[in-house]
Amino acid sequence: MRKLTYACLLIFCITIFGCGVTKTTPEDTNPAATPEKDVRVSFDPEHGLPMSVPEEVGVSTKRLKRIRSLLQGYYNSGQVSGFLTVVARRGKIVHFETIGMRDVENSKPVEPDTIFHIYSMSKPITSVAVMMLYEEGHFQLGTPVSQFIPEFKNMKVYNKDQTEILDAEREITIKHLLMHTAGLTYGWGNKPVDALYKEAKIREPGSTLVDMARKLGNIPLVHQPGEKWTYSVSTDVLGYLVEVVSGMPFEEFLQTRLFEPLGMVDTAFSVPPEKRDRLAALYRPTKENGLERTKRAAIAIDEFTFFPSGGGGLVSTAADYMRFSQMLLNGGELDGVRILGKKTVELMRYPHHNNRFGLGFAVVTDRNSPNILESIGNFSWGGAAATTFWIDPQEELVGLLMTQLLNNRYPFQRQFKVLTYQALTE
Repeated sequence: MRKLTYACLLIFCITIFGCGVTKTTPEDTNPAATPEKDVRVSFDPEHGLPMSVPEEVGVSTKRLKRIRSLLQGYYNSGQVSGFLTVVARRGKIVHFETIGMRDVENSKPVEPDTIFHIYSMSKPITSVAVMMLYEEGHFQLGTPVSQFIPEFKNMKVYNKDQTEILDAEREITIKHLLMHTAGLTYGWGNKPVDALYKEAKIREPGSTLVDMARKLGNIPLVHQPGEKWTYSVSTDVLGYLVEVVSGMPFEEFLQTRLFEPLGMVDTAFSVPPEKRDRLAALYRPTKENGLERTKRAAIAIDEFTFFPSGGGGLVSTAADYMRFSQMLLNGGELDGVRILGKKTVELMRYPHHNNRFGLGFAVVTDRNSPNILESIGNFSWGGAAATTFWIDPQEELVGLLMTQLLNNRYPFQRQFKVLTYQALTE
């Protein structure tokens, strides 16, 4: 009953009341058609982030309207099925907007409670789960993964040209996995290691995390552990690590230790029957810059059930992911619920590798200075369907963009960030 009340309250407050918060229906293609409402909303903190008149937290209502104008253009041109965007500053939502469709073919608009495939935005969630166990003393960051997953003992490594297989010089550690420096990969290329990943079907529908670990343990690494950054299935392995260390299925750990305490009621590796109408369809761009629907999500067991991939298997809503992000901005706590300690969050967003990557996030540093409007210290990540989020501790700012476009070729993610920052007035 509590979950139902939360969902209803969230939808009601966001769609009926507004403080720079608007919804665009498919017929509403005029950016000036929906008036802004200058109304303060009292939002029960147990059920979501409070809303605010933008000016009360140093944001311009007039300038925020530029977000809608820009993204509406992508929808009107048929390049994107729809968007949901959120901006929060100092813990209060100043912009929450829907544009276009969650299902073009069936004329179903994006709604405030639309469920999206977040793909690699699963990675920060899994990384937080790992750090929860780290805080409890189960391991150190330098602990060899093989201590918990024996399949990763005595790993083999390809040489640079992948013409020879050598012994690994050192063990893969938990920190290597968090930083994507373990020597694992995704198998997306055309080298010998990629062929082995494809043959092994690492995240085959119907298989388990145990199966995944056994397969990966038999494939040589693409480089020595710790040698360099390679985007990979490392976070999937971390999901299995959580399962082994906690003694409960990975999905159950996330649900009981993270999602329920934070009030993330729609984030999971599956969509139950009563919520399936809310799941957004996936699309790809055509050669003509149109859209074509994708029949099935990647790593899917069926249309509504997904491999428990810590690196890319979750679905979520904007409300859920904003609660997760605000928890991190707050230093590990939200609404009296502490998930991580303050110093742990600082450790996660510290640039551990090459001044660019922390423990689960990309990080902006003074040695990797911004080339668009953002702040030193920002930490962020995105997903394969063009979802993205960032957290800015300096400005106490969270930005989130949800859409469902695979193989995105458009710059709307970066444009959304610029249009958010240009709206700050203090």
